Amino acid sequence: MAASRSSLHIHTMTTRRDFLQVSAGSLLASTLPAAPPLHDADTPPTFLDLARGPDAVTVRTAAGNLQLSRAGTERWEGHGITLRLVRVPGALRVELSAPAVAIIRVGLRWREPMNRIRLILGDAWERGYGELEWRGFVPDRVMPWYLLAFDGDRTDGFGVRTGAAAFCYWQADPAGLSLWADVRSGGVPLQLGDRTLGVCDVVCRAGTHGESAFAAARAFCQQMCTSPRLPTHPVYGSNDWYWAYGKNSAASALVDAQRVVDLSPTDANRPIVVIDDGWQPGRGASRVGAGDWDRGNENFPDLPGLVAKVRQIGGRMGAWIRPLEAAVTVPDSWRLSRDRKALDPTVAAVRDKITADMARLRSWGMELIKHDYSTWDILGRWGYSMGSALTSDGWTFAEGPKRTTAEVINTMYQDIRVGAGDALVIGCDTLSHLSAGVFELCRTGDDVGGPDWSRTRRMGVNTIAFRIAQHGAFYAADADCASITAGVPWQLNRQWLDLVARSGTPLFVSLASDAVGAEQYPALRAALALAATPQPLAEPIDWMQTTWPSRWRLGGTEHTFLWGNAEG
Repeated sequence: MAASRSSLHIHTMTTRRDFLQVSAGSLLASTLPAAPPLHDADTPPTFLDLARGPDAVTVRTAAGNLQLSRAGTERWEGHGITLRLVRVPGALRVELSAPAVAIIRVGLRWREPMNRIRLILGDAWERGYGELEWRGFVPDRVMPWYLLAFDGDRTDGFGVRTGAAAFCYWQADPAGLSLWADVRSGGVPLQLGDRTLGVCDVVCRAGTHGESAFAAARAFCQQMCTSPRLPTHPVYGSNDWYWAYGKNSAASALVDAQRVVDLSPTDANRPIVVIDDGWQPGRGASRVGAGDWDRGNENFPDLPGLVAKVRQIGGRMGAWIRPLEAAVTVPDSWRLSRDRKALDPTVAAVRDKITADMARLRSWGMELIKHDYSTWDILGRWGYSMGSALTSDGWTFAEGPKRTTAEVINTMYQDIRVGAGDALVIGCDTLSHLSAGVFELCRTGDDVGGPDWSRTRRMGVNTIAFRIAQHGAFYAADADCASITAGVPWQLNRQWLDLVARSGTPLFVSLASDAVGAEQYPALRAALALAATPQPLAEPIDWMQTTWPSRWRLGGTEHTFLWGNAEG
């Protein structure tokens, strides 16, 4: 269920006028001297090698846009601000110093004719919402973290490494590329003081002749994340959200566990039975205790005992948590200034609580912990509505505006990681590029539809097609459940089940009792058997023509899916 890492961006929504004003001003600078490439392949003559450095640097402050002047081959200065470009292995690191100036965002502009480019693909801030697609030039389009550019033969990649200290996005137009790094603290400018911020590591990759766009995307994702944290075995099992929607219990969890264990292979890689939102005190009949994670409600009176029973059946258990939900009993000083219903992750006591809550779930025997809602709780926006604004203006964290929002979130993710110990961690509504290398799994798309096939098609198919290249490079990419419910024809859900099972990515099934019978059992048994063992990564073949790719290469063979229903 979902509440439906280093550098470049701004304090207000970027308008087309702002973009053109910044870009035009930035074209006045000349090119930096040649430098080593940021990629392994030989550089084609038409490739924009970002290693040469930008042609202009713009810094946005409360007073407006400020242009920095080159003060050396890899140094830009002006108005009490210094930006350094530091060459590290395989990347160009952007470092920012501004002892007395509060900074909103930093912009780097590379001037290069891009007319040869036919199609461009960008990523998403957190989950995909059915909007991912290859498009032509849309100069004010916000492309978080990285972009891929296809010229009809070659697919080049431009991005920042995972784990950045700012919210970084790209914009592309026929005259060049712009990288923006939002360094605000919440909704106010960052005050660095004497600290130097390592904003992000810029990387790029030249595609090669004959290489598919998908192969190029996958290679570039591997280049952006140098040390992913990955599960040791394929992850699969069940999740009760899409049939229970919070009306679950220990009894229903045992029924779910028995069903998925009976349908799963008998080898050592056991299925994980996840209890989603519904087990916690605030979901009980009294509705008391929301934000407390120290016990179950009356429907889950003995969670350690439930874990033991599931193990006896032959499964493993996982649980859902919303770590930043503020209980009514917490002190006001723990609450986020933007929304008093959320906890402030910069407060020491809140950090301790997050770590303790995760550790408690692990101590109960949970082998997978799914944490949710944290991007919404901090920023107050879903990924599809963040754009270049990210959040509302005027608020910051309890510690003051001394760290970027990305730095705060990176620290919170590490707290979650430490608390979870050796449990698998899956982030939902987490920032993709910041969670890579920290959590083993990531829910890469918004909720599919239990009773609504159009949501599964829009969110699920789009997500797995356009973010599956991140699987095994950033984390294990979970495109969400194959939900089997009576509200959707079996022939449609069966196709989604089959694609996810054969894709090489995690498979969680959500099985409504009234929709699972003799017709479904063979397909479910086959799907779970596939998901329990390593599979070749699926490749969308027609992803440049549609947002719902129907042609897929699965295990070396092409398959066609029919995603439409009677209405189209």
